[in-house]
Amino acid sequence: MLESINLISCNFSRLPLLLKPSRPHQSLRQSPKNLLLLQSRASSSSTFLKSDKILHHNHRFLRKDTFFHICKSSLNNPEPEKNQIQEEGRDWSSSILLFALWGALLYYCFNLAPDQTPTQDLYFLKKLLNLKGDDGFRMNQILVGLWYIMGLWPLVYGMLLLPTARSKTPAWPFIVLSFFGGVYALLPYFALWSPPSPPVSETELRQWPLNVLESKVTAGVTLVSGLGIILYSVVGNAGDWMEFYQYFRESKFIHVTSLDFCLLSAFAPFWVYNDMTTRKWFDKGSWLLPVSVIPFLGPSLYLLLRPAVSETIAPKDSASSDPNT
Repeated sequence: MLESINLISCNFSRLPLLLKPSRPHQSLRQSPKNLLLLQSRASSSSTFLKSDKILHHNHRFLRKDTFFHICKSSLNNPEPEKNQIQEEGRDWSSSILLFALWGALLYYCFNLAPDQTPTQDLYFLKKLLNLKGDDGFRMNQILVGLWYIMGLWPLVYGMLLLPTARSKTPAWPFIVLSFFGGVYALLPYFALWSPPSPPVSETELRQWPLNVLESKVTAGVTLVSGLGIILYSVVGNAGDWMEFYQYFRESKFIHVTSLDFCLLSAFAPFWVYNDMTTRKWFDKGSWLLPVSVIPFLGPSLYLLLRPAVSETIAPKDSASSDPNT
């Protein structure tokens, strides 16, 4: 049984003198010769060795200033390097920067953003929510398009973050909140996210919401809807752009929403890259990375063309696949 044990690490600790040796002291050092001597004597005494246990050797060879070895087996640890990486301390520098960005954005939105037309903002919000009937006022087409495209961004991020960007912190509460708060609700998850993502099973992929988020129908409807909204906004009255720019300079509602759209567009290429590499599609789909820079349309096109989650990401749920069972 000793031959089947792979020694991968040794921790050294002091062992007090238990008994007086009946023969001259022999100091044990970290040499291969002494290790072979200990192993041969341990095997001759028919001591059963188990993984992650202290190897008990003959106490006659131990002295007060002797080091004894706590040896661990790799039989139950098929990926020791991966576990060692996960046990190392996490680098919080990017998380601190993202939290600082989040705090700075919130401070700017509440204290520094222009707020010259609060009454008009409330009126626009009621019109966009269909809480106010037709009163003859023509809404700016760019503002209307921005409002509806912001309702599709959380769906795009849901398809990018689930399942390939999951973390110990659940992503779905932040995605749900992003329907109301946009990027201001997603930034805390970006800061708390730590790779690698846990594997997702085939059973989870067949259940809601992953079966909807991984569907090509969902991706196609999202892309077509976004394209229609953008065309509606762009192909319109040329004076709408000047009017929208004036709104941006005066209205907090439009200013903060426009900033939200820009930030969602800026973060999307990173999550496209993360999803692409997790699906092991970077060699074939790398041309979509520069395309993903195009606001909304680029990430939506990637979601339509990306492959399904591979077997390496979605292992089968059969317990018989475990060789130890």
